[in-house]
Amino acid sequence: MQIVAQRPVPPPLLARKAAAICMDSKADDVIVLDLHGVTDMTDYFVVATGTSDTHVRSVAQHVIDELNKQGHRATSTEGLQQGRWVLLDYVDFVVHVFHPSSRSFYQLERLWGDAPMLAVSP
Repeated sequence: MQIVAQRPVPPPLLARKAAAICMDSKADDVIVLDLHGVTDMTDYFVVATGTSDTHVRSVAQHVIDELNKQGHRATSTEGLQQGRWVLLDYVDFVVHVFHPSSRSFYQLERLWGDAPMLAVSP
């Protein structure tokens, strides 16, 4: 029996995969920000909006479940109980799933306005 080492998935592909999972869960306004050269805290932000607290929790949980199936675990999860702003930290990328009012209040796209957006497809 030969064991073949699985090649790691590059971070931009994982960030795009997380964005696609958000879109599969019917999240709105899904974007990926490339933070290279903007900050050292992470490489990418995935930003998505749910339609309600329940939908925000559901979208975030779907990302967790699907990436877990592929062997990728979040190192930190915040806000899952409340459902207003869920943050999933995968070190190389961070997924933010917002309630609409929280997204408009925090305006991450404006805060990180000099970060280019990557194409996202379902």
